[in-house]
Amino acid sequence: MILDGKEKSKKIRSWVKQEVEQIQQPIKLLVILVGNDPASQIYVASKEKACHEVGIDTQTWRFDANITQKELIGRIRQANEDNTVHAILVQLPLPTHLDEKQVINEIHPWKDVDGLTIANQGKLLNQMKGIVPATPLGVMHLIDEYKLDLNGKNAVVIGRSALVGKPLALLLLQRNATVTIAHSKTTNLKEIIKQSDVVVSAVGRGHFITADMIKQGAIVIDVGITRVFGKIMGDVDYQNCLDIVSYITPVPGGVGPMTIATLLENVVECYKNQL
Repeated sequence: MILDGKEKSKKIRSWVKQEVEQIQQPIKLLVILVGNDPASQIYVASKEKACHEVGIDTQTWRFDANITQKELIGRIRQANEDNTVHAILVQLPLPTHLDEKQVINEIHPWKDVDGLTIANQGKLLNQMKGIVPATPLGVMHLIDEYKLDLNGKNAVVIGRSALVGKPLALLLLQRNATVTIAHSKTTNLKEIIKQSDVVVSAVGRGHFITADMIKQGAIVIDVGITRVFGKIMGDVDYQNCLDIVSYITPVPGGVGPMTIATLLENVVECYKNQL
């Protein structure tokens, strides 16, 4: 069965729109964009568009790529103190001369819409209420939508980023899955995937996972997205895996729409944090 992220994301967007209408006062997301990376500009534009569709105000601060660490941190602190700004997002990656971790951790945890501050990551680790990164939370919403039971399942998460791999592994653990985190240095990756009931891939390499690597009846969540010769594809060879899996996300139309919808949900949560 196909895990339809488009349909589930519509439900979340509808909920967010209703929440925003009931609040009856402006809710604002501030996006901080440093440099002129084309992919980052596309991502920011899509976030602005999605916010507009559900009634969330957005503002984007654009800075030259040569901005200093001190100046960028000063602007984040300014946004922290601004009561009209309810959520702050620093678009990653940042230019290499900037310390991403230090920059992110200058965001007030209540306004940390990406859930990347140490405070929010610590809450996730300790199963406390906080802001969870949008992609992992979106994956869990999709799992809940289709009532997939993870209890006792062997799960592998391929990718160990703070934005996807690590938080998703923790969320799967909370559902009593037995979780393996694999990455570029993992030696027996094919064997690990073949033994897994749940496979989550966030590698960003087109058709990195082939049908012969998938266990019969596995649940496959494809977080990766790659453009090859103008064609969008995921980490998983989707067409050839369809007859093997029990559930699978398409690319596009799977995790992508869920990420944007859950980001909108997080903006509302950030607003509620500040009441």
